[in-house]
Amino acid sequence: MNDAEAGPRHDQSPDQSPERAQARAREQARGREPGQRRVPPREGGDHRIAAGFATGDEACVDAVFRRWGPLVHSLAWRALGDEREAEDVTQQVFLAAWRGRRGYRPGTAPGGLAAWLSGITRHKVADALEARTRRVRAADAAAAHHPDALAHPGPGTGPEQALDRLLLLAELARLPSAQRRVLCLAFYGDLTQAQIADRTGLPLGTVKSHMRRALGVLRLALEPSPPARR
Repeated sequence: MNDAEAGPRHDQSPDQSPERAQARAREQARGREPGQRRVPPREGGDHRIAAGFATGDEACVDAVFRRWGPLVHSLAWRALGDEREAEDVTQQVFLAAWRGRRGYRPGTAPGGLAAWLSGITRHKVADALEARTRRVRAADAAAAHHPDALAHPGPGTGPEQALDRLLLLAELARLPSAQRRVLCLAFYGDLTQAQIADRTGLPLGTVKSHMRRALGVLRLALEPSPPARR
């Protein structure tokens, strides 16, 4: 009996079956080896990531932040010279990019998504510098309204204490207006929390919450940073 008369062989390897061969050919035609996992958009090229970002693909949104986040942060830090402000600007840039993603046209803008994000970064940096100027002016105005603490320091105080005072005023100017008002009434008006609630019309619980959050922000801002490890 020859092989043709013997019928189909049952010892044929599954990898050699016609179905497996067809699957192998389909996977190779798609550009990947058999059994290789599908490559998600975030692992593709920049153009693919940008195109997915423009359509709101969540994997591409994550990839955009990983791919260009360091660039945006570096631009912000070089312009502002402040790590905290650079981090804030970086978050603002990607939030603005997400909200305005439909305005981005992949493949049409010179420089691609990197140039588009850099443009948003420049605008956000300009906003941050303007806000910084406003804070300085607010601190100057606060110092002008309370000059005695600087011009006539009490016993045991000197230039370092005066500088601390200016730093406090500057940080106060950075607080949200509601928190700043509550703290100023407590510090400069010498009012209790209950009196502040009566003065502002805010619930006592809200006053306490504003005080707690504002003091926490000031504590983090004014505490000396630990020395860097070598």
